[in-house]
Amino acid sequence: MSRFTDLIAKVKAKDPQLGADLEREFRVLSSRLSFGLNFERHRPEAVELPQRPVRRGDKVHVLPPRDSTARGDRRLWLVKAIDRAKKTAELVLMGAAEAETQTVALDDLIVVAEFRDTIYPGLVFTGGVSRGGDKPWHTIINGENYHVLKALTWTHRGKVDAIYIDPPYNTRDKDWKYNNDYVNADDLYRHSKWLAMMERRLLLAKELLNPADSVLIVTIDEKEYLRLGLLLEQTFPEATIQMVSIVINPSGTSREYLSRVDEYAFICFLGAARPYDFADDLLGVVEADGAKVGSAGVRWEWLLRGGGSWYRETRPNLCYPVLVNADRTRMIRAGSPLEGDERKRPNKIDGHPVVWPVRTDGRLGIWRVDGRKLNELIEKGYAHISSKPGATQPTIRYLLSGTVEQIDAGELKVVGKGDRGEIQVDFPETARKQRVKTVWNRARHIAGGAGGAHLLNLLFGDRGRFTYPKSLYAVEDTLRIATGHKPTATVVDFFSGSGTTAHAVMRLNKQDGGRRQCICVTNNEVSADEQQALREKGLRPGDAEWEQWGICDYITKPRVQAAITGKTPDGEPIKGDYKFTDEFPMADGLEENAEFFTLTYETPVAVSYQTAFARIAPLLWLRAGSVGRRIDKLPAAGWDVADTYGLLVELDKATSFLKAARKAKALRITYIVTDDERRFQALARHLPEGVEAIRLYESYLTNFAFANGDNA
Repeated sequence: MSRFTDLIAKVKAKDPQLGADLEREFRVLSSRLSFGLNFERHRPEAVELPQRPVRRGDKVHVLPPRDSTARGDRRLWLVKAIDRAKKTAELVLMGAAEAETQTVALDDLIVVAEFRDTIYPGLVFTGGVSRGGDKPWHTIINGENYHVLKALTWTHRGKVDAIYIDPPYNTRDKDWKYNNDYVNADDLYRHSKWLAMMERRLLLAKELLNPADSVLIVTIDEKEYLRLGLLLEQTFPEATIQMVSIVINPSGTSREYLSRVDEYAFICFLGAARPYDFADDLLGVVEADGAKVGSAGVRWEWLLRGGGSWYRETRPNLCYPVLVNADRTRMIRAGSPLEGDERKRPNKIDGHPVVWPVRTDGRLGIWRVDGRKLNELIEKGYAHISSKPGATQPTIRYLLSGTVEQIDAGELKVVGKGDRGEIQVDFPETARKQRVKTVWNRARHIAGGAGGAHLLNLLFGDRGRFTYPKSLYAVEDTLRIATGHKPTATVVDFFSGSGTTAHAVMRLNKQDGGRRQCICVTNNEVSADEQQALREKGLRPGDAEWEQWGICDYITKPRVQAAITGKTPDGEPIKGDYKFTDEFPMADGLEENAEFFTLTYETPVAVSYQTAFARIAPLLWLRAGSVGRRIDKLPAAGWDVADTYGLLVELDKATSFLKAARKAKALRITYIVTDDERRFQALARHLPEGVEAIRLYESYLTNFAFANGDNA
């Protein structure tokens, strides 16, 4: 603005009238607000790094004494010098009008990184689980998500197919932190802080998404959905954006006015991306308790009636045994309704095992049709057992009357029977798939239902206490829309919380044989209530006893491991079955691979001199697709070729390296360590066609060595 006023002043000196006219129009324009969102962006974010060693030149906070529950000194200090012998640091107060210094024990300091600072990220391996053979590895990263997104701009720029995030909703106190402090409900800048936080991360997310064909999904509730919608339009003006309403609590949340039953999801389609159509439009009428749509588009309903108070005493004639074969995969016939004490009901009839309508609380319920009707359905192939062999309580399904009428009318053609005796139908392709609607109303999406809090409790009992978990099946349906036609998609979630997104991606892979991979990012924040209790015990951030209660270590990583292994953190088989689209015992686990990492902060000197290679190595592997073996150490031979990438450290070994590279059929990338651009280009020309050559560490350092400016 000052430059503009200077130019007007020069005009006025030569032509007073023209200058006055320009000045008047300038004042009119400058008094107008720009269209769209206006919020404060001037406050830089910062994050505390409790496990980062203190170095000279670091910004730090001074922690409170261990016997105190106070917040400590929130001012920002600069580490001027470190005395390793005395384990102390000399500090100078930053931004103070008068110089203020102090000497503090290193153990009483916590490093602070401002988002405008340049960072050089690395990753430290903290564990993993493998049951997926040669499948790509899912990656769980413990770190500040803004900085992890920065790291991913080097490994995944323009390569991500879908991003799903469930950010803090800004609905209550202690919901989320800005500059290391919880944002209070009465904070006048509450919305601006939330928007600034989201904008910084969405701008980085945009760098990761494939501009030609990708999808961004952001969930939110009524507190910020209007602002989020405008922010998305401003950040992704080229995208087609739709908002979906998802029923997550049919009973409603008590409010002073209307009782809220839903939340929202913005789905942004970039480039050629379009929604994947499947058999359920997520709104159309479905019989109670979630009828199942088979592979041919036929809807199979649960025979066991759920919901309400449908127990034996309500309809005694519908409580009868179903005789099944030895491995409990096929029905033989229905028996007579139970008479007398249900505790004395038989387990076998005529030598055959029997199935009773047992509800989840262990009491006898009722079937949806009587025994005579069920026998007719069994004979025609209109009823079958869909669970795995040997299930204690087999899942019995049957065709609804509407589907039977379509068969009788010839609208559906029966072409045979499956191995469970169920009919197979030639269903028109147009009827097999539907376009998902913008209002979703499915029991499986309820946050406190089978896919939400209840599921977490099954996965790891008391450890499952997690505030407002997303339903696994809601996330699964959302990601199916985004990646159902992309079996090798890369999915990112940088507000991963309990790890639902990774779990959903693994479920999708099981359903269609996909090789999708997920990168989940979360910090190791300890809940506000637990922080208070830990401080009373004399603990502070960075202590092992403190960090073990953080969300990443206590919830996210154990959940992903439990989902893959089928065992709780205590080593016990997980009880219960997955529901809806793909039903099988959770104890079976999932044939997937996952590795866990913690973000580190390196120095450019350590990177250049290769002393940080062990922490940079996972990034090389991630950029090459997270497949197969990882080169974790500098190779003694001067070079190494793994499954999808190679590393050349000593240029005089280039001949051997190139020979091995030509034999590696899955090779995608080669990393060549050299400061000589000419020699690098000469080597790159001799690589197999289609193999990308990257010069280390020039490419890495250049990617991160830039000023963040206003976006920070």
